[in-house]
Order: sequence, then C-alpha cells, then structure tokens
Amino acid sequence: MRRHRRLRLLVPLLLFAAACAPAREAGASPVSPLTRVPAADRKAAPDLGGSALDGRAVSLADYRGKVVVLNVWASWCGPCRAEAPELSKAQRDLAAEGVQVLGVDTDARRDNGRAFQEQHALSYPSLHDPGSRRLVRLPKGYLPQALPYTLFIDRDGRIAAKYLSALTEADVRAITRPLLAE
Repeated sequence: MRRHRRLRLLVPLLLFAAACAPAREAGASPVSPLTRVPAADRKAAPDLGGSALDGRAVSLADYRGKVVVLNVWASWCGPCRAEAPELSKAQRDLAAEGVQVLGVDTDARRDNGRAFQEQHALSYPSLHDPGSRRLVRLPKGYLPQALPYTLFIDRDGRIAAKYLSALTEADVRAITRPLLAE
C-alpha cells in the first residue's frame, strides 16, 4: 500500500519533468541544442509577418539579405528572460555585420509581451503571434516544441540552423559567423 502511494506521487512528477524537457529529433545530438542545416538541404522560411509589439508592421522578408536570428519566446518563460539581454547585446554588436534579431512573442496578450520588451529593453522588434498562428507555417521539423526556440535564417531566407535552448551573445556570434561568410 505504501509503495503504491509513493508511485502515485512519483508518476505525475516524472510526467511533468518529461514535458519540460526539450524534444529531440532523430539525428539531433544528445548534448548540443544546435542543429545546423547544410546549404543544399535548407528550406525556405515562410514570410512571417504581422504586427510587432509596438504596433508597427514587421515581416521576416524585410530582412532578406541579412542573417536573421528568429527567436521565439513568451513573457512567462524563465529561460527566455535569461536570454533576452544576450540577444539585445547580439543585436547591438552584430547589426553592422548584417545580423538582425527578430523576436516572436507567443503570449496570448500583447500587453504581457510589451511589458517583457520594456523590462528587458529589447533592442530588436518582436512579432506578436498569439497561439503561434504564424509559426505553424514553418516547414515540418521546425515548429517549436519548447521555449525558447531560435531559428537562424541565411541571407537567402532559408533556415540554416535551429537552437533548442537559451542563447548567449557568444552563441549567436558563433552560429552566425559562418552564415555571414557564405
């Protein structure tokens, strides 16, 4: 009876832990959150566009010719909060080299995203995408399963890499360096 009670308590805890773990795709490294896509295998990123958190129109196509760091986040996501200053630093430091960070806020309420943007002094725009209605247009294998989630788009608008964890400015620099050299 006692063992059964412990098991009843343990199962929900294990299910919760499994749900919080990032999903791995076949062939993904069990250690690295980064998956690079060879140039010949890259798929075109859809033109994600709409209203930014500040109300202005924003579109992924606006940044064609640049390497885009497309970061998917939500205000309630702890790791998203940790990486926000790093992404702002990357935007400031790498913009002159041709890198553009573009956020995608998945919060249901725009005011939550705006508060996050102000609190973290984001130096890049964020598309408001409640319910991920625009993100579902991403090619198969690139739809976020957990947050934060980042796609790296090459200068030709093709998905060159995905990153399944919080990023640092150094990570962004290391991932974009070879894309800038293409």
